[in-house]
Amino acid sequence: MKTKLALGAVAAAAIAVFSQGAFAQASSPTRAEVKAQAREANKAPAGEAPMASGPSTSSNTTRAERKATTKAALKAGDSQPMGEASNKEGKTAPSTASTTTRAERKETTKAAVKAGDVTPKGDASSTTEAPKK
Repeated sequence: MKTKLALGAVAAAAIAVFSQGAFAQASSPTRAEVKAQAREANKAPAGEAPMASGPSTSSNTTRAERKATTKAALKAGDSQPMGEASNKEGKTAPSTASTTTRAERKETTKAAVKAGDVTPKGDASSTTEAPKK
């Protein structure tokens, strides 16, 4: 009795699932219909002209003219070469490059290792103090 009831429930569920899929597919529009709807939606309403594109964002000067203008400005000192940023006062930003040479850095590191001032690799937590509560 229980098996008949279980089989009946499974069969009813299967019929319900498959019948919903069949109805959904039958009522959905075809691809051609969807394309036709999209074409209609893109057309302008009656009596209205399609929107014109906005103003052109491209430059009216040629590349050669821009290069000549930039070269003249650099020569006159009106602008700075690319990569040299300046702040609002016109002063160049301070350099973040190191003033020591690689050899000098290697020397100081070697001396620190010899004196034992450098922590071993992966041992940084043992030298730092625990945060105070």
